[in-house]
Amino acid sequence: MQRTEAELAQVLHTGPFHLALRTAFSVRGLPLQRVQHHLAHRGVKVGVTSLSYWQQGARRPQRAESLRAVKALEEVLELPGNSLLRLLGSGDARADTERPAGRSYRSLMEASGAVERLLDALESPADGGLHTVGHQERVRIGSGRELRRRDSQHVVRAHRDGIDRYLAVYRGDPGCDPAQVEVAARENCRTGRIRWNREAGVLVAELLFDTRLRAGETYLFGYGFDDGTGGPCGEYVRGFSFGGGQYVLQVHFDEDALPVRCRRFAQASVGAPRGGRTDLTLTGRHRTVHLVEQGVRPGLVGIDWDWE
Repeated sequence: MQRTEAELAQVLHTGPFHLALRTAFSVRGLPLQRVQHHLAHRGVKVGVTSLSYWQQGARRPQRAESLRAVKALEEVLELPGNSLLRLLGSGDARADTERPAGRSYRSLMEASGAVERLLDALESPADGGLHTVGHQERVRIGSGRELRRRDSQHVVRAHRDGIDRYLAVYRGDPGCDPAQVEVAARENCRTGRIRWNREAGVLVAELLFDTRLRAGETYLFGYGFDDGTGGPCGEYVRGFSFGGGQYVLQVHFDEDALPVRCRRFAQASVGAPRGGRTDLTLTGRHRTVHLVEQGVRPGLVGIDWDWE
């Protein structure tokens, strides 16, 4: 799969080393034999097999002569100085199949225990093997001030091989009956197992991809939840276990249920005070407000509103 310059720039920043190297080979369009030839012209001898192992993550360059080869690779591949070497020496030496520890559900939502039990029932790993590149959510508030629908278009990147699913968490407002919430797999996925906890008003849905992802590959999929069973809704909050990626949230109000004031906010954790408050103007004809977070941080961000 041909990579882009933008993908290369991102993975040079985030790592891991083997993915950055593989992406650079793809963007520059250089087969390994050609790379070996360029290195030899610079007085650096490295085998095609070693280059292949490096880009697969099967081995890591560690010896002095290998690090010299990596420095030469930066020149051959026209990369910024030390961009590959930095990935080898900045903590990237941990297993490439793992991510840094992220926020637990306990810090992001009050019903964390119920969610964790549902995830355990679905045998979910700690982070699912994915991180978000971009996420756009549209929330619709009905005429009775209830949350009627939530739609997501999600772009993720795999950080290990073999990922083929995503677990979406939905928490309704007080009075929500998760057994009546409908899960919709709208684009590039299909619905798998669904589990809920009626007392906590939470639901976890398994969304199955149409393919198995390799480390570094991106995937775009769309899904949604149709609800309407809960009581009046006064906010929508999104929690992020890991930072990075763009997040866009739009809230649409029924013409018979318009708030008098809307605000954007952020929180470090569910029990922390809300900060970063900004008033949002409700558009006239379309009756929507929105926020855009270019690079989300671990924690919570959302929109709340006053009905009176």
